Formats: sequence, C-alpha cells, structure tokens
Amino acid sequence: MRASVAAALLVPVIAANLSLSAQEARLPARLDDRAFWQLVSELSEPGGFFEDENYVSNELGYQRVMSRLQAEVAPGGVFVGVGPEQNFAYIAATRPAIAFIVDIRRQNLVQHLMYKALFELATDRADFLSRLFSRPRPSGLAEDATVGDLFNAYSAVSTDPGLFDRTSTAIFDVLTARHGFALDDVDRASVTKVLAAFRDQGPDLRYVFRGTPELHPTYAQMMTAEDPAGRAWSYLASMETFEYIRRMHANNLIVPVAGDFAGPKALRATGAWLRARGARVSLFYASNVEPYLFAAGTWRAFYENLEAIPLAEDGLIVRAFFGSAMRECATLRPTIRTPVVGLLRATLEAFRGNRIASQCDLVLLSR
Repeated sequence: MRASVAAALLVPVIAANLSLSAQEARLPARLDDRAFWQLVSELSEPGGFFEDENYVSNELGYQRVMSRLQAEVAPGGVFVGVGPEQNFAYIAATRPAIAFIVDIRRQNLVQHLMYKALFELATDRADFLSRLFSRPRPSGLAEDATVGDLFNAYSAVSTDPGLFDRTSTAIFDVLTARHGFALDDVDRASVTKVLAAFRDQGPDLRYVFRGTPELHPTYAQMMTAEDPAGRAWSYLASMETFEYIRRMHANNLIVPVAGDFAGPKALRATGAWLRARGARVSLFYASNVEPYLFAAGTWRAFYENLEAIPLAEDGLIVRAFFGSAMRECATLRPTIRTPVVGLLRATLEAFRGNRIASQCDLVLLSR
C-alpha cells in the first residue's frame, strides 16, 4: 500500500476526515490490519442489550429478493447490514466495495471476527464447516459439492472436542497474534461461546427466541434455501461465492461495528467516514430492527441517523416483518419472515413528511 493511501486510512475516523473532499477521497481496495481495527474501534458504541440469542438468521425466504437486488444494486457501492451470517449472502449477491455490519450486540461484532478467522483458516467450504461445527471432515466431499451435500454429510458426523480446542486456539492466534486485534477477556469469552453453540448444535443450530416455543429455521435450512428458480444464494452455495466473501475478509473490507441503529455514534460515524471518501450506501439491510425501535420509542433517532449517511439515489433498504406486524398491520397483509425491499430515499421522504408513525407505514413502503 502506498504511504499516502495508508496515511489517509489511519487519520481519525470521525470529524477530521470531513476535511477531505469527495474528489480527493475514494474507497480503499484494502484496509491494513491497523486501519481495520481502528475503524472497528472508532465507529463502535459500547455494546448494548438484545433479548434473543441470534447466532444465525431466521429470515427463511431471504433468497426470494436476491435476484432483484442483484439486478438493481450496482456493484462497487457500500453495504450496511445488521446481524450474523445473512449479510454474507447480500454482500455476495450485490458485490459492494466495502461492507459495514452494525449490531447493538458486541457479541455480533466478535462473531464476525470469528468468521473472519475461519475464512482465513479454511481451505474450502467443507473445511470451513469442519472448523465451524468442530466435526471431522467427512470423506468424499469434493470442492464442488453442492451445499445440500455438504450439510447432509455433516449432519451425520459427531463432534470432536479436540478439534474444538484446536480451532479455538487457531482463531485467537489469527486475530491477536497474526493481525494484532486487541481482544479483551470478554471478547475472548464471546468467541468461545459462539463457537461452542455451533459445536453443540451443528447444522441444527437455530435462532433462539426467548419466551416462546416457536421454532425458527436451522442453519442448514438457511444455507440450503433456494429461490423459485432452484438457485441457492447463501455464502456457502458455491465455492465461487465462498471465495468472494473470503477475499472481502482478506482485504479487511467487511467491517463489524457495535452500535444501536438509534444510537448516538455508530451510524453517524460510518456516514462521516463514507462521506469523506465520496462513497454512498447502495444497500441497507435493516432486518426487523425497525419494529423493535418502534416498540422502544426510539425510531425517530434511527431515521435521523439514516439522514446523516450518504445514500445512493437509487439505494435500497431490505427489511423484514414478523409476528408483531401481522398482529398490528393485519389488514395490510404484510409479508412475514421473507425480507421485502423499499427505496431508502422514499423512506426518508416519508419520515420528513411525517408519514411514518408505525411499522405499518413501513409495510406500505416495502412491497
């Protein structure tokens, strides 16, 4: 990396970068380890509370919007998302220049660092799953095996405690010794906790929605889900998709951030960093965060934060609705569990025009 580019990456992320003009700035093709960790640290807020344990996504139906996103979102933009592995599917489909994953839970940030290390350690998808599930690699799995074949094979394999221990050690070696990321004891405990959840449940790991017996889709179901044309869109669907996400991680271009969408810093600081480089968000994956913000009464702060982010003229927002929308907005017949798509600018125009007062208004903005 040239010295001038490295220097630009290492200046303070927030206010100081605003002095750069859009003409001078550009998105980096790679962040070095120091710049990456500085960005993670300076954009993040203190970790917050979330009642559910979402090690994996539960939006079974995500694959139904992928063809549209691939057709409408130009490669080379900026992706902002929330939550765990589902972000990789959106990133692989739309090919942004850089991605930010902003989640209120510090544990989600750490889980993405765990994924980052596993991508670096693994030789292929089967080896990746072996390390993730702490299960020996089944014999006969070719590099071009279908994602269904991969998960069928691992469903029949027992866990290996020794492999879990070796993988844990290797993850910490990659993150701290090789890359120099400063993980404290709480972060280390979070890595161990997340990896243990994958070890204990393997392909059957589900989103844990506390206080309800409702069963959410398994990790295997999420990874093998196909669209109506029979195409799987998960990051493990093909070696090509897997390698794309691996390259993004290798270049430190998937940046995990701890932050509340309605919080005072994370989204605004991300927006400032992007504006300083003349970059705009082309896809914002909000999942079902907005309904939570309506319930908490903090939704206005989120849209004010969104206004502080530079957005592409045709930028899209992907959101999801669950049971609360079905109860509250039944006459609108909202789509449940399957993400829906809206225009970012239309959302903000509705907010400025006082046409957003509940999640039901978002249903109307997202068809």
